[in-house]
Amino acid sequence: MPKRDGAVFTAGPITTTLIRLTLPMTFGMIGIVAFNLVDTYFVGKLGTNELAALSFTLPVILVVQSVALGLGVGASAVISRAIGEGNADQVRRLTTDSLVLALLTVLCFVIAGLLTIAPIFRFLGATEEVLPLVARYMRIWYFGVVFVVVPMIGNNAIRATGDVKTPALIMVIAALVNTGLDPLLIFGIGPFPRLEIEGAALATVISRATTFSVALYVLGHRDKMLTRTIPRVRDVLRSWGRILYIGLPTAGTRIVVPLAIGYITRVVSAYGTPAVAGYGVSSRIEFFAFTVVVALGSVLMPFMGQNWGACNHARLRLGARSAEVLALAWGAFMFVVLAVAARPIATLFNADPDVVATIVTYLRIVPLAYGLQGVLMVASASLNALNRPLHSSALALGQMFVVYVPLAMLGSRLYGLAGVFGALALAYFAGGFAAHAVLGRVLGSIGKPTG
Repeated sequence: MPKRDGAVFTAGPITTTLIRLTLPMTFGMIGIVAFNLVDTYFVGKLGTNELAALSFTLPVILVVQSVALGLGVGASAVISRAIGEGNADQVRRLTTDSLVLALLTVLCFVIAGLLTIAPIFRFLGATEEVLPLVARYMRIWYFGVVFVVVPMIGNNAIRATGDVKTPALIMVIAALVNTGLDPLLIFGIGPFPRLEIEGAALATVISRATTFSVALYVLGHRDKMLTRTIPRVRDVLRSWGRILYIGLPTAGTRIVVPLAIGYITRVVSAYGTPAVAGYGVSSRIEFFAFTVVVALGSVLMPFMGQNWGACNHARLRLGARSAEVLALAWGAFMFVVLAVAARPIATLFNADPDVVATIVTYLRIVPLAYGLQGVLMVASASLNALNRPLHSSALALGQMFVVYVPLAMLGSRLYGLAGVFGALALAYFAGGFAAHAVLGRVLGSIGKPTG
């Protein structure tokens, strides 16, 4: 491990530190979201069916990414604590074992995914007209999933050291490569063949391959966080157990969102293909709106982990409070921006008036609660770092399946699409208040005698 890294979050002004490190991470998150928005923009030029096909792929892609992010969060939590304790050998062991675990996970997803394309997307509501387009995209995407999963875990390991700039740069590189390749491969510009929706998938795989290479180089050669020492089986299993203790509940928490999106996609499909296309675009715009909060959560993970490892309990509480205030402020800002610019944003992606109307309806309702959803997101990051993954999972499950899904069913019957989107705003409100209360109780118990 390089000397410049170490436990960089255990001293200094808290709010300033969080903002200073969130800013470069935000550019990386924007890169990833731009990745999806660029795909959506160019595929939308092919037609409404192609845009709907891309929208149907979103829940499945998010499930795979959620598992990868869960493993990455687990790795980041245990690695950051090892850094806080000053145990460099343990850092290398945990980093190496997390990447091996990622490769095994990828193998399972590729096999299962390729065998279940038709039944899964029929269940999600894809029509026989749209299903072949979905299959053409996913067959290519599944073969490149190793380039998606491994860099996510690798970037979390790099962030655990306190280096947020390198992961951000890696994500920006991927976005730039994807942006350059998308129009060439989708429309067949110059010497490139016209591959349409398959071109979007291929551009994604190639750009992700660049992040795969860079992340491995940084971990192995620059930061010396990988080891070639062949471990005992029980040592590997111990590492995996520590990572999965946090990673599995975190992955489960993150999977809740795409599962809910999948269910809501099925509900929305009853309103027609343009409604599905509009809902898919809205979901991707929402990811963009949350980039700063996601970046803040990524910084908060090593902040909480390192300070917990160093027993700086008061600093934990102040860090969580600052993060919640920042999340609320950003959510309020994004609500104003999206409420004002909803229609111009919608028309960028598709000219179909029904698609535009769906996007505008979503952006005028759901962002009302973005601030409190941000509170939930930073609270979940804190709980995972504090080894309370089940608390985080319970919050996500409650928000989506106790509040959102039942209200969406009721809202659809009473108010149509507006009712579905209003249910999501109410779920965001409820989740934010609950997360604030749970995190407050957990932080209040840390550092107190248990006897």
